[in-house]
Amino acid sequence: MKATRDSFRAPNRRAFLQTSALVVAGTALSPRSWSQVSGANNEIRVAVVGINGRGGGHIDEFNRIAGVRVTALCDVDRRVLDARAVKLPGVATYQDIRRLLESREVDAISIATTNHWHSLATIWACQAGKDVYVEKPCSHNVFEGRKCVEAARKYGRIVQHGTQQRGGGGARFRALVQSGVYGKLLVSKGYCCKPRWSIGTKPVQDPPAHLDFNLWLGPAPQQPFHENLVHYNWHWFWDFGNGDVGNQGVHEMDVARWAIGGTLPRSVISLGGRYVNEPDFKDQGQTPNQLVSILDFDGVLLLFETRGLVGKDPRYPNHVANELYFEAGVVREGKFFAKGAPEGELLAKVEVPRVEGGVFGNFIECMRTRKAENLCADILEGHLSSACCHLGNISYRLGKERRFEKPADLGSNAIVGDSIMTLLDNTRAIGVDPARATLWVGPKLAFDAATEKFPDNPAANQLLTRNYRPPFVVPDRV
Repeated sequence: MKATRDSFRAPNRRAFLQTSALVVAGTALSPRSWSQVSGANNEIRVAVVGINGRGGGHIDEFNRIAGVRVTALCDVDRRVLDARAVKLPGVATYQDIRRLLESREVDAISIATTNHWHSLATIWACQAGKDVYVEKPCSHNVFEGRKCVEAARKYGRIVQHGTQQRGGGGARFRALVQSGVYGKLLVSKGYCCKPRWSIGTKPVQDPPAHLDFNLWLGPAPQQPFHENLVHYNWHWFWDFGNGDVGNQGVHEMDVARWAIGGTLPRSVISLGGRYVNEPDFKDQGQTPNQLVSILDFDGVLLLFETRGLVGKDPRYPNHVANELYFEAGVVREGKFFAKGAPEGELLAKVEVPRVEGGVFGNFIECMRTRKAENLCADILEGHLSSACCHLGNISYRLGKERRFEKPADLGSNAIVGDSIMTLLDNTRAIGVDPARATLWVGPKLAFDAATEKFPDNPAANQLLTRNYRPPFVVPDRV
């Protein structure tokens, strides 16, 4: 049975509202209601949630910023939690984020959990009067990302998204497009080609005693434990992750969309598959490790190439990058290649905005000033770029098996065709027999950016959200 989405709020929600400066319904929490950040000289107290992988980087980043102190850690794995706490004497520890959010000793939480927890943790934190730094992607599906934006706005919270290129080199791509120096932008392309080979199969077993598996599952459906879930390979299961396009790829997706300057596309189509060099071409993973997605932003294409069968054949190396295809030529590898020119030239000089302190420093500065408009990676931008990843996955998940060859009905765009042929050739190179393999080709889905719905595909709309497991329910009304 589907849970009622507004059936559960953040823990002690009534107490939050009574304690805050909320005086009328719909009024945002005062910046001082829980957070004590009132000026440049006050110490900012941060709790990091999810500390096994990327969370360690969060701890290091905040510890480098003057006037910031990591005062609490939260992780569902007690062994991981205790090991990290030893290095931070005096830090408070929690397994359950709901208990953490009750603390008045925390001004902000920094979320580095599994993807399927990102949005619920963000929403609960906003409701509890905490500012939020949330890792990419901010959502597990499109519905969740929009709820994060609504929660940030409603409660007046500073919510930064962990797409670090917003605080670094990604701005140059947007500046080149805006300058018009190379003419009209035709295709904004992103690559996410990292080694994502077979994860094999792990047997079902009891979860280890140090892991609170019920909390780890959180919003996801109840299911048995196996070791391909904890701590990393959850990325390749639809209940928890979003494949590599929603793992590494969201960084390059963000830059590609930023360059275009659009919100969400008017259509999307994807093709690919999950291929492993094992006799039956199967492992326990579910998400594709080879995927090409084409998103149409009113005539400008966002082309995204996700290939995980790299790093073993020198013809197919690791490759994480962005490219811009203009009327006059292409920007790649830090140079401009004019049409017909054999060698690249230095990029045109354009004014590129600078962000002092990167995304973490910018987050802290905006906490102090309470100026969300100065965030370099505001939650709205995070939602839109994460949604682009989700839309590509939705087309793929609705796909049908076809012959392992370039589909003749995908149009004649040469740049798109090159990406598809690269995917096919890369897959063949690991020994996948084209005569035995198939290609999953998704439908071309029209999308309404204003409503964030597919206007004519109920099956696709169902994948914009999910059924939530009480009490871990992302609410319709935040």
